[in-house]
Amino acid sequence: MNKIYPSAAQALNGIVRNGQLLAVGGFGLCGIPEALIDALRDTGVKDLTVISNNAGVDGFGLGKLLETRQISKMISSYVGENKEFERQYLAGELQLEFTPQGTLAEKLRAGGAGIPAFYVRTGVGTLVAEGKEHRVFDGHMHILEHSLVPDVSLVKAWKADKSGNLLFRRTARNFNPAVAMAGKVTVVEVEEVVETGTFDPDSVHLPGIYVNRIVLNASPEKRIEKRTITQKAGV
Repeated sequence: MNKIYPSAAQALNGIVRNGQLLAVGGFGLCGIPEALIDALRDTGVKDLTVISNNAGVDGFGLGKLLETRQISKMISSYVGENKEFERQYLAGELQLEFTPQGTLAEKLRAGGAGIPAFYVRTGVGTLVAEGKEHRVFDGHMHILEHSLVPDVSLVKAWKADKSGNLLFRRTARNFNPAVAMAGKVTVVEVEEVVETGTFDPDSVHLPGIYVNRIVLNASPEKRIEKRTITQKAGV
């Protein structure tokens, strides 16, 4: 089975449509599938519910989909870097399901592992717990959280072999493996594609069983969200 597609647009062809639940890897602007986000914007699909740790920034990452009004709901743990997100949310134009970061990661991991729901202490006594089942374990109150199984997952990895086995690079791994595992269909953007058998099996971060389609983006922009420079005396 050939998993390699010649472009991001072709990798999304036939699998994205209006009203879907999508998951997108990344943390801030680190490890986001830039080409796939652009291709998703260009499809024009709308009314998307998007699971992602955050919503990009104005004009980059998922911020591009907010500008085109293709996202109707975000399931996120942090959204503080996007003014357009803030404007749409405060105006009642965008729904938001705030989810604690560890809970969000576990909801995706559980979805990929076939676990429908789990109990967690995080969020008890807050808005996060409203409307959710409560149960006491070991003397502590817990709330029931349901796993997430997106229709399509968009993932960024460093390298892939032609069978879809993936390597991630340092902190760019972040949410990407969990997003890849959870998706019913997973599309991965990589910087390098190698022949199957190139990787030492012990070095593989995510096996190809979770990957349906691969697209090469050898030169992503990798924009820095906030550039911080050390101040040196005498400079």
